[in-house]
Amino acid sequence: MTILDNSPEKHLAEDASAQTATAQQAARKAAKKAAKAANAAPAPNPAQPTSFLDAFFQITKRGSTLAREFRGGVVTFFTMAYIVILNPLILGGFSAANAPADVAGGWLPAAQVGAVTGLTAGVMTIVFGLVANLPFGLAAGLGINSFLAVAVIREVTWAEAMGLVVINGILIVLFGITGARTAIFKAVPKELKAAITVGIGLFIAFIGFVDSGFVRPTAGGPPVQLGTDGSITTVPTLVFIAGLLVMGILVARKIQGGLLIGIVATTVLAAVVEGIMHLGPGGKDNPGGWHLNTPVLSGQLVALPDLGLVGQFDLFGSFARIGGLAATMLVFTLVFTNFFDAMGTMTGLAKSSGVAYKDGTFPRLKSAFIVEGMGAVMGGATSGSSNTVYIDSAAGIGEGARTGLASVVTGALFLGSMFFTPLTSVVPIEVAAAALVVVGAMMMAQIREINFSKFSVALPAFLTIVTMPLSYSIANGIGVGFVSYAVVSAASGRARKVHPLMWVVTAGFLVYFARGPINALLGV
Repeated sequence: MTILDNSPEKHLAEDASAQTATAQQAARKAAKKAAKAANAAPAPNPAQPTSFLDAFFQITKRGSTLAREFRGGVVTFFTMAYIVILNPLILGGFSAANAPADVAGGWLPAAQVGAVTGLTAGVMTIVFGLVANLPFGLAAGLGINSFLAVAVIREVTWAEAMGLVVINGILIVLFGITGARTAIFKAVPKELKAAITVGIGLFIAFIGFVDSGFVRPTAGGPPVQLGTDGSITTVPTLVFIAGLLVMGILVARKIQGGLLIGIVATTVLAAVVEGIMHLGPGGKDNPGGWHLNTPVLSGQLVALPDLGLVGQFDLFGSFARIGGLAATMLVFTLVFTNFFDAMGTMTGLAKSSGVAYKDGTFPRLKSAFIVEGMGAVMGGATSGSSNTVYIDSAAGIGEGARTGLASVVTGALFLGSMFFTPLTSVVPIEVAAAALVVVGAMMMAQIREINFSKFSVALPAFLTIVTMPLSYSIANGIGVGFVSYAVVSAASGRARKVHPLMWVVTAGFLVYFARGPINALLGV
């Protein structure tokens, strides 16, 4: 016989047991969630700084070590060191006959350009590391130095061109201080930002093809052709092809310092070829020779740096020579080239180093913008061209660099490179041209940011990209892209999506493109 117990005491006991089981189940769920959260996001490092350097650069706090920072700084230098050789070949020469001449026939000595390239990169990279505390290296930007050598000096002297670079840098510093840089950046569609970078990359690559003799102008028929009569007939151009393949393979295999290794290896090959074949300098009487300097090793390789170009700039001379409107548009082009290249590069590097916030910003953002602008000022003041953040810094970040200490190491090595500028005379332009093509290919990666399925975006982006190399002008590419974007958007019912600042910039470019008739009308 079973006796049922329906007493109040039993019900209270059952309720208490159920509540206990529920509490235990909730506790188990909470423990599981805590464990899952701990696995998803590692706990902050509780370790205390071990030295002054550790505390100043927040090395331990960012999960790095002194060894990683030093190693990352060295790797970044070796991935960027090619600029000490390449920049003098773009901006300078070893005589008036083989250097880019300005409107007055002036030219920059390659050895002096090499010295100030190392000086400016060293100082600005160290300052960036100390102030911004980010592992980014700064050096002469390849897009702007090519723009100066190919386009700007056709209208002004080298000193006046560098004065424009200084003005460009001052404006960028002011944009950084006031916050206008962020506002302008947000006003331009991301597709056009990417298109500007891609267009500059294509422009640089085209310069490399022309300088190497891989493509040449024709007397009739198409504007350019492959080599001579459609075929590769010169040994220097074959050296260019070899260098292009070597550098491409090294970069594809992610060899640290691949470009520098490729430049050195191909230069050795060029020197061997010259020693055997005695090709000599190219010209009308010797079309199969080297385009500019001949790869012959002579004289001393180590020398005290010649800093004679420091301070050799004319701040406002270009305004008197070509007029305020034309000079202003050149400054505008420099600002935009500096502005968007640096902004995209710093955002990408900050993400890869793990210091970026969810909105894409990063620690000491304002300081980074200001110092980057100062790089442009110092680059113009030393006649080494505007200095900007290098995407090559990603190599050092890949080695573990997370703080500005790595930048200090990179900068110190750049300062040491000033004593080896005589080596620049050994590197033929065919070798430098191969590096330009590889760098151009790297910059083309930004094309993935463009949505070509929307023609209202695709057409302006496409025009930006192709106009730069076809017109041999970065300014023309940016202008055509901006104008076409505003017009197409307005005509397709999307005028409200065009930021007011874009309309201001578009109006400026319309004036720029019509400056010839306007100057004639005004009697300028």
